[in-house]
Amino acid sequence: MQDQITLDRRANLIGSLWMIAAMACFAIEDVFVKAASVTLPVGQLLMLFGAGGAIVFVAAAVVTKTPLLSADVVSGPMRVRVLFEVLGRLFYALAIALTPLSSATVILQATPIVVVASAALVFGEKVGPRRWIAIIIGLIGVLIIIQPGSDSFSALSILAVLGMLGFAGRDLASRAAPKTLGTAALGFYGFLAVVIAGAIYSAYEAVPFTAISAQAALHLSGASVIGAAAYAGLMKAMRTGEVSAVTPFRYSRLLFGVACGVFIFGETVSTNMLLGSALIVASGLIILWRSRPAAVPTQRR
Repeated sequence: MQDQITLDRRANLIGSLWMIAAMACFAIEDVFVKAASVTLPVGQLLMLFGAGGAIVFVAAAVVTKTPLLSADVVSGPMRVRVLFEVLGRLFYALAIALTPLSSATVILQATPIVVVASAALVFGEKVGPRRWIAIIIGLIGVLIIIQPGSDSFSALSILAVLGMLGFAGRDLASRAAPKTLGTAALGFYGFLAVVIAGAIYSAYEAVPFTAISAQAALHLSGASVIGAAAYAGLMKAMRTGEVSAVTPFRYSRLLFGVACGVFIFGETVSTNMLLGSALIVASGLIILWRSRPAAVPTQRR
């Protein structure tokens, strides 16, 4: 029994480190995307970024001999997942390009809160009064950050909220996705959805593509490689330790994202953002704590 406890703790530690590494990579990916958006139209950026990430996962599938084509790819949950992936990627990329990286990152942290609330409504999962209160507190945190109705409100901040809702829908659909689809397949189709999002926005924006400079190519390559590494690290984290032990470290992305916004792009962090982010993180941690399974008592021999 003691050996099993030691193994579980080791797995949780390793899983937590994978999660922190994945969140750091996601923050770096956002930096590359925001830097590339300075010289490239958002639609073109998304198409190239998505294509680069898809190529990385194709290579991973070849190395691991994982099939990318199967009947499960066109299942109902996967079609819904791709739809929400397109919405999430498009609006979050716009948020990164047009709003401060730090505020977009903070708003994104409300994704798990929306997932829990949606799971109760869509899948009928049991959510007690205390978790509903935590969900409401987290959503209040989002409202404090975007400040609707105030003089400092910017309609562009809604882009990050829409991106967050898209990612929440994607995560919710992933719960119903066929278990036969591995990380390489999910990653490939996830980045393929980014290409679709870019194509849709390019058609809407009707802005001609621009020549890609060496610096923009470097930013796109970095975003694709780091983004694929982040996705793989996230999957590794979720499959290594206990979900309740590993998931709280998702919020380390907030620290990485805000730090990148402040030190790389010279952004400032307002009191409202600090208060809102504190409410979002506290809400998420309360939800995770309330959802932990009760320990099974062991018989003494």
